[in-house]
Amino acid sequence: MAQEVRRYSEAFKRQVVEELEKGKFSSAFDAQQSYGILGDRTVFRWMKKYGRDNLFPKLVRIETMKERDKKKEDRKRIRDLEAALSDAHIDNCLEHAFLEIACERIGISVEEFKKKHELTLSDVRKMRDLK
Repeated sequence: MAQEVRRYSEAFKRQVVEELEKGKFSSAFDAQQSYGILGDRTVFRWMKKYGRDNLFPKLVRIETMKERDKKKEDRKRIRDLEAALSDAHIDNCLEHAFLEIACERIGISVEEFKKKHELTLSDVRKMRDLK
């Protein structure tokens, strides 16, 4: 069975958006229902297309001071973590560069050095326990 496809003229689209702007309909959903327009977001797309984004419903968030403070603390913590990650990345790059220089001076490749001096996680834990 063939599905019904509707095409709306530019004049009709503009008329619906203008009627929304003038207040004939309280929402895009009301206009959609009134004219039998198919598609959940069709009227919203027309509003965006014709530069009437101001007709979109506004989202107002009401929050307590505790929620606001928590959000502020979270943002600060994220900034601090990003800075710490950046510092760790720089340290890692420097350590790798120093390793390359040291290996070059002793005349072996980095891979050979790593293989020769490889530590397992259990070795690292044992070293920590000895301290």
